Amino acid sequence: MHDLKNCNPLPPWFLDNPRDLIPRRARSKRRSKYIPKEIIAKEKLDTEAFERYIGHLWPTLPEEKRNSFICLDSIWFNLYMKPAYKTRVVEWIKKKKIFSKKYVIVPILRWSHWCLLIMCDLGGSFQSEAAPYFLLLDSLQKANSRRFEPEIRKFVLDIYKSEGGAGNKKLRSQIKLLVPKVPQQKNETDCGYYVLYYIYLFVCSAPEHFLYVSGAPENLRIKRYPYFMEKNWFGPHSFELFCERLQSMRS
Repeated sequence: MHDLKNCNPLPPWFLDNPRDLIPRRARSKRRSKYIPKEIIAKEKLDTEAFERYIGHLWPTLPEEKRNSFICLDSIWFNLYMKPAYKTRVVEWIKKKKIFSKKYVIVPILRWSHWCLLIMCDLGGSFQSEAAPYFLLLDSLQKANSRRFEPEIRKFVLDIYKSEGGAGNKKLRSQIKLLVPKVPQQKNETDCGYYVLYYIYLFVCSAPEHFLYVSGAPENLRIKRYPYFMEKNWFGPHSFELFCERLQSMRS
């Protein structure tokens, strides 16, 4: 069970009871059917609303966790796909020095759908156990999450080139892209909220060492993929409460 005690308690304006957002494996059927009125009425997020929410949410996470992360602007990936902005976006990212971070969070909005790319160990050696890899968290996997893969790989290759590390293009094209079976959205509008909740829980839970290899030495105390990311990572009730608190920020 994910324990929010590992994160700083959210401020009163965001959450009355931090334990309300703890994903639980089992809940009563009666409780899981509760859907707050605010959640029913929520609209699909655009990048402006997403940035407003992440701007409120990010500072509430513990600093020692945030130090291992960097979160890119949610409009950058979409802008990168436009030829007129591609070079500019890569330069913006270069200024962020993302290769110094353990995890790089890339919210993606494509074809009116949100998903979350997490680039892990970008600065790691391709010959080591800490080789780079990607996690793609998608709340609508039935639409084929890997449809984003060609764009993601081109995006990452251009980032490497901007750092003067074009190197072995074939090797970088073989970076593992892993798609965990995470909780799925129930309607057409929730994808952006799922991405925000994925970000919140991943930052709280991500270990110092987290590799996808199955034979890593035990003495490194490595958490192996998929670790906490699975289809019952969190339940509908905790997600609904999270959204309710997010929407309260609008007032």
